[in-house]
Amino acid sequence: MALSMGTMLLFVTGAIWLYILWRFVWPLRLRPAARISLALVLLLVSQYHQITRRFFGSLASPEVPHALLVGLSWAFGVFLLLALLLLLRDVVGALVFLAARRVGRRILTGRALLQSIGPLAMVLSGLGVWEAVRVPDVKTIQITVPGLPQAFDGYRIAQLTDLHASRLLNEPWIEAVVARTNAQAPDLTVITGDIADGTPAERADDVHALADLRAHDGVLAIPGNHEYYADYQGWMKAYRNLGLTMLENKHVVIHRGQAGLAIVGITDSQARRFGQPPPDLSAALKGLKPDTPMILLSHRPGGAAQNAQAGVALQLSGHTHGGQILGPHLLTQWANEGYVSGLYKVGAMQLYVSNGTGLWGGLAIRLGRPSEITLITLRAPTQ
Repeated sequence: MALSMGTMLLFVTGAIWLYILWRFVWPLRLRPAARISLALVLLLVSQYHQITRRFFGSLASPEVPHALLVGLSWAFGVFLLLALLLLLRDVVGALVFLAARRVGRRILTGRALLQSIGPLAMVLSGLGVWEAVRVPDVKTIQITVPGLPQAFDGYRIAQLTDLHASRLLNEPWIEAVVARTNAQAPDLTVITGDIADGTPAERADDVHALADLRAHDGVLAIPGNHEYYADYQGWMKAYRNLGLTMLENKHVVIHRGQAGLAIVGITDSQARRFGQPPPDLSAALKGLKPDTPMILLSHRPGGAAQNAQAGVALQLSGHTHGGQILGPHLLTQWANEGYVSGLYKVGAMQLYVSNGTGLWGGLAIRLGRPSEITLITLRAPTQ
């Protein structure tokens, strides 16, 4: 029987706590009462998801004040970074020990290094939370799209993804993102999923500013996995009421004179768990002329090889948040078929994976993987 996300998180964070207890808390030169107190504080921090889920909303959307969420994000970041820094020390120390035992032992057991890890984790977590909650910069890129008509050369698409509107990334933040996106004067704005966390009623004020998004050819969007966690149909209605055109296994064709460009959108694989239509590229392409170049909006980058074989010229995705922390981002890359951040060539298709405009409030930290509002300029192949 498959474990729920909450249960898996409980086991993972519990194991991390035991590791920190063994390699950090007990070796500290503190009185027993102080060590026990520190251990209990770290235990509470490790289980903050379980606490907020039980008493303050859900795992996807803790309904606690913004300032408190920022503080909790910092504390949980300290907890995770403490474990990562300890693991790095232990791995390096073990490798050095194989070549030089005295030096390796000093790395593994030295008190000066041990005592520096705690303050370093606190500083890095502060920087990481600030990077996570600030309004992202605009990242400009140019992508040559196979088969793109000359009439669309220079066409500008603003991509937002993983906004995760919540009590953490709330109304003022969304308003600032919308203003910065509109300032780019894009031809088209697309949102590739995970727009909000919580229910439509809980997020009504936070997502309201999305109605102010402006682009010459409108705003197109698709659902991500988080849309399914709280009232999927309610969210689809709410997004449409905000003026977003939701592409649930559908497409639209944009024209420039006689030339056409298809924007295709599919749902997320999470749909199966909730009895909703799963991603169906064949259905999305139904009725589309075969010679029309296609840009696919797919929340997850996975499945890119199959999408390329289906004739997609460019796929725009998110979901990975860029891995959030440089180094551990390799785990996210492994979990997403090798795609985590930036531009990839997949067969004849181009794939762009955004680092995300926002992120889930339960892990609000970024280090070396900045958020982004992406402004993509399409280029036709040179003859």
